[in-house]
Amino acid sequence: MAVFFARWLDDLRARRDRLIASPAFQRWSRANPLTRPIARRRARAGLDLTAGFVYSQVLFACVRLGVFERLLAEPCSTEALSERIGLSPAATRRLLAAGAALDLFERRTGERWGLSQLGAGFAGNRAALSLVQHQPLLYADLIDPVALLKGERRASLADYWPYSDSDGPGALSPEQVAPYSALMAASQPMVAEEALDAYDVSRHHRLMDVGGGEGVFLAAAAERAPELRLCLFDLPAVADRAAKRLETAGCLSRAEIHGGDFLRDPLPRGADVVTLIRIVHDHDDETALALLRNVRRALDPGATLLIIEAMSGVKGAETLDAYYGFYTLAMGRGEPRRVGEIEALLRSAGFGQFRLLDNALPTLASILVARAV
Repeated sequence: MAVFFARWLDDLRARRDRLIASPAFQRWSRANPLTRPIARRRARAGLDLTAGFVYSQVLFACVRLGVFERLLAEPCSTEALSERIGLSPAATRRLLAAGAALDLFERRTGERWGLSQLGAGFAGNRAALSLVQHQPLLYADLIDPVALLKGERRASLADYWPYSDSDGPGALSPEQVAPYSALMAASQPMVAEEALDAYDVSRHHRLMDVGGGEGVFLAAAAERAPELRLCLFDLPAVADRAAKRLETAGCLSRAEIHGGDFLRDPLPRGADVVTLIRIVHDHDDETALALLRNVRRALDPGATLLIIEAMSGVKGAETLDAYYGFYTLAMGRGEPRRVGEIEALLRSAGFGQFRLLDNALPTLASILVARAV
């Protein structure tokens, strides 16, 4: 019965597709007062898909020119803003009009411009601004997406993330890790806040952040849990940067910093909670499973593992499949996974008792809790 219903539903959807694709039906739906609102919404969605790259470039130009910071300080006329950002009044007016169309800016009294609510959100989020400034690297690789999908061209984004295209990431130099480490550190605060709001780390006594970068998450966790002992494991050149940051944050005395390759080297033992933040989706299944097994070997039964990253199919974050699917393709490895797919890898690695936390911004990251069994 279930198979029959599924086939009937597939046939019904195929009929629907042919109907909607018909120019005659499209004309009818636009003319009919009952279906016109739906037609308009679909047309707007189609326009957004067609013009999405232009939208992103308007946002990038605003970030690059410092428009958000200028308008946060005070509303400006077109002429005053043009002098401050180095554009002609005509070009400034065009940029502001485009930003207003995207709900980044709004008109104020006295022929001035100010921030919208969305624009103010960008202005107050340094992490989001740093990610926007990073996007041109991806856009350059997507100039021919078909060639990228066919594997006919090597994406330059892999050079930005050198560990993704290296058989010996432990040998990467400080100069090679600096660009991506800085980006991760800049964008990590908002992920850390999201995760720490959803999960109380103060219930644990020792937290190990594997692939912990410059220690931004550990510093945030240390502030939330003053008694928590800290441990970080990352590539040697990255671990050196983490030690400096944790010393500046005043929590290095509570931390152990270890440099190595988390796929090949044993991880330190003794942690009762381990975090993998934006790590698993950077690797293919075989490599991700090797990492998870390495983590499991370092844990006693009952210890907790937190997978913190954007996950496919999570309600409220459905469009992330498009972004991370192509980002990881350009990076050279990895893919966004559904929660069930991550759980299958975890189960093979010796974990169980899975729980997906309800967090505020799944577009930023989801938090999957697992226990070592």
